[in-house]
Amino acid sequence: MTAAATLERRAFTEVRTAGRRVEGYAAVFNSEADLGGFREQIAPGAFRGSLGGDVLAMLDHDPGKVLGRTRSGTLRLSEDSKGLAFSLDLPDTAAGRDVQALAERGDLGGMSFGFMVPEGGETWQGRSRTLRAIALKEISIVQAWPAYPDTEIALRALMHGADACRRRRALILAEVARAVD
Repeated sequence: MTAAATLERRAFTEVRTAGRRVEGYAAVFNSEADLGGFREQIAPGAFRGSLGGDVLAMLDHDPGKVLGRTRSGTLRLSEDSKGLAFSLDLPDTAAGRDVQALAERGDLGGMSFGFMVPEGGETWQGRSRTLRAIALKEISIVQAWPAYPDTEIALRALMHGADACRRRRALILAEVARAVD
């Protein structure tokens, strides 16, 4: 990974709940997303190198609202033929109870993940990028308009406790996506 590598985030919408456990897909493979200036898809196996590391689960990408992590076993990640699957045991904290309450009401809206692209982890063909290796840092439960439209939604959500700047950014991204279509 180069010193100039930056953290990127992508949103998906497949989430389901069973009691204090939230499960779904944080990312799907071979689904093209229009990200404004370019198109992107994730190749199968892209997360393989991250599955042995310590990855956090957060609410709204907020490091102050950790919901679980792979190191403790409260977050489990795996790749299958569809994408990056996750299973998260929710903590008995304010953030965990909020997620559980929203899930029980059917208000959860999506998943997102924060990542970096290691050197050689992407290929470009014109304005299309394929991510072949991803250094996964975190997954988050968030309000989102999915970057990748092929993910399925099991539960819809409002972003709980998000600041106005994050909501404004999401609205701008949604407007850009509509303008491009």
